[in-house]
Amino acid sequence: MKACIHNNCSDFSSYRAARVKSLFNAESGCNFDRVFDLDIDDDDWKIGLVVGPSGSGKTSLGKKIFGDDSLLYEPSGWPNDAPIVEAIAPGGSFDDVTAALAAVGLGDVPSWLRPYHVLSNGEKFRADLARIIAEAPERIVIDEFTSVVDRQIAKIGALAFSKAWKRTGGKAVLLSCHYDIVDWLEPDWVFDTATGKFAGRRLWRRPHFNLDIFEGDWRYWPLFEPHHYLKLPHMIAATCYVGTVDGELVTHLAVSPRLDIGCVRACRLVTMPEWQGAGVGMRFLNAICQRYLDGENKWHRPLPTLFHTSHPGLAATLRRSPLWIQVSANLYGGNKGNSARTMHKSNRRHGEHNTGTGYGGHFRAVQGFKYLGKAA
Repeated sequence: MKACIHNNCSDFSSYRAARVKSLFNAESGCNFDRVFDLDIDDDDWKIGLVVGPSGSGKTSLGKKIFGDDSLLYEPSGWPNDAPIVEAIAPGGSFDDVTAALAAVGLGDVPSWLRPYHVLSNGEKFRADLARIIAEAPERIVIDEFTSVVDRQIAKIGALAFSKAWKRTGGKAVLLSCHYDIVDWLEPDWVFDTATGKFAGRRLWRRPHFNLDIFEGDWRYWPLFEPHHYLKLPHMIAATCYVGTVDGELVTHLAVSPRLDIGCVRACRLVTMPEWQGAGVGMRFLNAICQRYLDGENKWHRPLPTLFHTSHPGLAATLRRSPLWIQVSANLYGGNKGNSARTMHKSNRRHGEHNTGTGYGGHFRAVQGFKYLGKAA
């Protein structure tokens, strides 16, 4: 494919414009002409990346690849009076929308309940990617890809988008001035507008990082708690685990004994927003559950792990994994009457008269899973 770019504007002759021309021997700034040659005619690709410095013709080239300017994505049309979970694919299913949010790394549930205009730049970036994934157009061009976010979010966001987009049937051309996302994105082709070089299919090697796991107590939980969708007291007799990358806190899990039924219960799984979408949370969870199953615990006996979640994206991931099996699904919270009677009995025992109305009865789809392990 050969793309000829010709952009022009008025040739100004004001005092300052004339002085700039004189000082820098610039004849005119009104014309921009480039010819780019891309070997993408075979049509057998899903993600292409156009990379290069600002002003090198990326946006103009992006518009030429599909021959339709309307395919250039604009982060517009977000309502100010609705949360993003309502604004994304309003005619689609709830599960598809939450799956798209989780797939691009926006798994921080409280952010789903906020309108687009109050989100941080990093959250807006991922919300736009989630909308694109949920709508799954046949062709799209995304300008300034990862340009407005810090580089850690950019790399993990590129990785998350790549995995999610390749499950659709569409083609996406991404335009970026950053070269550090190439290996994380693993595109089918890359074109550099600075050098004019085209790189076709090759074995892109996604960067690796080591996750160190530490066992401890609740001291780090306050840093993770704002990103958890529930506010609950600490689990009784729990051991806490944190995962770090180069000393940076990345993920958290608490494990509490349920020896009465011969297992342990894992909860409070949180991955920091800048690491969501890399799959690090599931690998962290599986590694700890495998330890307990192998008898690497304080009781020195094999113990399977039970894990409960209301997060639709996490539940879907656990159902797909051959290491886990679903064992329960509750649509509502506990029995409110039983809770009230228990509270009344406890308060009488302590000489108190305020019994309360009890907890439960609310709509909350809790799904339970059991870790089967690598042997399965």
